[in-house]
Amino acid sequence: MGASYPHMFLILLLLHGANAASNAPLPKWQTLSGRPPLVIARGGFSGLFPDSSQMAYQFALSTSLPDVAVFCDLQFSSDGMGVCKTGLTLDNSTTIADVFPKMDKTYKVQGKDIHGWFAQDFTTEQLLQNVTLIQNIFSRPSTFDGSMGMYLLDDVIQLRPPQIWLNVEYNSFFLEHKHSSEDYILALPKEVSLAYISATEVDFLKSLGGKLKNSKSKLIFRFLSEEIVEPSTKKTYGELAKDLKSVKEFAAGILVPKTYVWPVNKDQYLAPLPSTLVKDAHALGLEVYASGFANDIALSYNYSYDPSAECLQFIDNPEFAVDGLLTDFPPTASGAIACLAHNRANPLPPAGEMRPFIITSNGASGVFPGSSDLAYQEAIKDGADIIDCAVQMSKDGTPFCMPSADLTAGSTAATAFMTKGSTVREIQNKSGIFSFDLSWSEIQTLRPDLVAPFAQAGLKRNPAKKNAGKFMTLAAFLDMAKASKLFGILINIEHAAYLATKGLGVVDAVTGALAKAGYDKETKQQVFIESEDSSVLAAFKKFPAYRRVLNIHADISDVSQPSVDDLKKFADGVMIRRPSVVQIVGSFVTHFTQVVESLHAANITVFVGVLRNEFMNLGFDYWADPTVEIATYSGAVAVDGIVTEFPATAATYFKSPCSDLSQNFSYSILPAQPGALVDLAGPGALPPAAGPAPVLEPTDVVDPPLPPVVAVSTASGPAPAGAADNTTSAASSDAGSRLLLSGMVAFLSLSLLQ
Repeated sequence: MGASYPHMFLILLLLHGANAASNAPLPKWQTLSGRPPLVIARGGFSGLFPDSSQMAYQFALSTSLPDVAVFCDLQFSSDGMGVCKTGLTLDNSTTIADVFPKMDKTYKVQGKDIHGWFAQDFTTEQLLQNVTLIQNIFSRPSTFDGSMGMYLLDDVIQLRPPQIWLNVEYNSFFLEHKHSSEDYILALPKEVSLAYISATEVDFLKSLGGKLKNSKSKLIFRFLSEEIVEPSTKKTYGELAKDLKSVKEFAAGILVPKTYVWPVNKDQYLAPLPSTLVKDAHALGLEVYASGFANDIALSYNYSYDPSAECLQFIDNPEFAVDGLLTDFPPTASGAIACLAHNRANPLPPAGEMRPFIITSNGASGVFPGSSDLAYQEAIKDGADIIDCAVQMSKDGTPFCMPSADLTAGSTAATAFMTKGSTVREIQNKSGIFSFDLSWSEIQTLRPDLVAPFAQAGLKRNPAKKNAGKFMTLAAFLDMAKASKLFGILINIEHAAYLATKGLGVVDAVTGALAKAGYDKETKQQVFIESEDSSVLAAFKKFPAYRRVLNIHADISDVSQPSVDDLKKFADGVMIRRPSVVQIVGSFVTHFTQVVESLHAANITVFVGVLRNEFMNLGFDYWADPTVEIATYSGAVAVDGIVTEFPATAATYFKSPCSDLSQNFSYSILPAQPGALVDLAGPGALPPAAGPAPVLEPTDVVDPPLPPVVAVSTASGPAPAGAADNTTSAASSDAGSRLLLSGMVAFLSLSLLQ
C-alpha cells in the first residue's frame, strides 16, 4: 500500500466543501444532463504533485468541486495488482531506473518497439517498497520528488472519493502478458463503485458492457489522436469520430482530445468555429468529455495564457458545453464551472469600493503591442478601470505613449534607426535608441512591436498581431479615454530631470495636454499622475483634483514612519512591485510582507504590479493560474489596484460573485495561503532565502528639485503639420520663451564682457 501521510488540507477542505451553498438560482447548462460539467482530476492534482501520488489525489479532493472524479490510469504489477500510473513506462515519472538499473526491457506495443521500465515486470512489493514518484514536466515542482511511493487502485478507493474514473488504455498489451483488465474490474468488491470506466479499445468495452448490465458504471470510449488506428475495428479514431452512432451501441459517452471539439490551426489559433462533435454526440444521447487541459502548457493564443478562459471556451459558449474536463489542475476547472461561467453579462462591481481597480500596463499589452491604439482599445473593451500612458518625448517636443524611452523594446527602431543608438547612463546602463533623439515624424515611421517576456521559453504573445496598431500621442490617448466610460487615466512621467537637459519639459507638456483636453476641470474621470520622482509629483500639487502616485521600483520589506511622513507631503499613493507584497522563495509563496498594511494605516493608496498571465511568472502556490494570483492580491492582501497586462483576466474574476469572499458559496476561488505548500515539502526543500529587502527610508522617497528646462536649438525644425493637434501648444510656447530669454541673456553678457 502507499505510504500514509497526514491530511494537511483540512482548512482548504472546509473552505471549499463545507460551506452551505447560497440561494442563488442554478444556471442552465448545455451539457447532456443539464447539470454542471464534471471535473476529472487526471492522476489527482498532477499539475502540482507527482502524477497518481497520494498527495495528488488528496489535494484534488480538497481543492475541487465536491463531485470531482479522480482519474486512475490502470497498470498491472507482475502479481496482478492494479496500479494507478499515467503512461505505460515508469522511467520518466518514477525512480525505478535508479533502483533497478538493469531491468529495462523492450516490448512491441501497437506495432511499435517501446523501451523502458514496465510495471508488469515488478512485483507489487518491489514497486511499493522501493520505487518513489517524481514530476516528469520541468515547469512543475520537483520539491516533492522521491517523497511518495506508487499508489494502487485499492489506495485510491480507501480515500473514498466521490467518484472514481478508471481508464484502461493498453488492454491488448496487458492481455498479451496474461493480465486481464476485464477480469480485474469484475473481481473488484461489490461495495467498490467505479463511476466511469474508459478504454481506447472497442472490443474491450463491448465485452465489459455485456457483463456489467446491472452496474451503474458508465462506459466511455476514449479517442486517441485522429491518425492512430483503433486495434479492434482497424479504423482510425478520426474515422470513428464520424460514426458516433456505432459508438452509442457500446458506450454512454466519449472522451476526446480537446482539439476534436475545437480545432487549433498550425499557428496555434482556434478555428473560427467548433466542430459539430458535441452537438452530434448529444443528439445521439452520448456524453462528451474533453481531455488535455493543463495550466502550464502553451495554450492557443486566443486564451492569452489564461487557463480559465480555455475552460470557459468549452463549457460556457453559446453553442454547447462539454460534459466534463479532464485536467491536471482540477481547481482551475472547478473555479471556471462554479465561479466564472455564465457571468459575461454581469457588470463589474464598483471599483475602489468592492474590489481593486484594474489598471493597465501600457494598455492590454499582453494581447497587442504595448501603448498602441489597439492595446488601449482592447483594454477598454476588456473591462479596465484605468488605462495608463507612459509619456515619452520626441526630439521636437511631441509627448506620446510608449512603455520606455528606449524604443528598441516595443518598436521596430532597432532595424530602422540603428545608427542612432547611444548610451544614456541617467536612464539605463545599456545602449538604446531613445525617443528624444528622433523627431515625431521619424517615430511615426516605426511599427509597434509586441514584447513577450517569456518568448525564449517558447511562450510567445499573439504573433499574428506582433506589429499591429499605431503609436498614440498623449493628446490622442486623452481623447480616446474621454470618449469612454473609464473610471480614470494614469499618466506616468519618468526621466523628467534628464529630459530638461535636452530642452524638453515633460511636466509642462503633460499639464498642457491635460488642460487642453479639459481634464483640469474634469469631474467624471479621475486623473492619476505617477512618477518615481517626488519633484514631478510635487509639481502637480497645484492640481488638487489629480491623484499623485509614487512609483517605488526597488523591492522593499516594510516602510519606516519617517518615509511615510515625507511621502504624504507630495503623494496620495504608491505603485509597488509584487515582491514588495508577496515573498516567494524557490517559486513557493512563503509570506506576505507588512508593506500594504503599513501604508494603509497611513491612508496611502497601494497599487501593485505588474501581473502577467504566463505560468512561468507565477509561484507554485498560485497553481499556474493567474486568477488565483489576482484573488490573492484582492482577497488576502487587499491592495487598492492591480496593474496588469491582461485586464480581461482580472475583469472575468471580478465579474464573478466568487470574488466577494464574504459570500457563502459552496465553492470559491481562494487566495494563496503563504507557506501551505512548502510546509508539505518538509525541511530543506527550499534554497536558502536571500536577506530581507530593505525598509523604505526618506532617502528613497525624496528627490532633488527638478532642474530648469535648458533651451536647446535643433536642426530638425518644427513638428510635422500632421502632428500639430497632438503637440502641446503650452509646451512649445514655453520652450520658445526660454529660447528667446536665453538669447537675450547671452547678448547682454557678451556686451558687458566687451
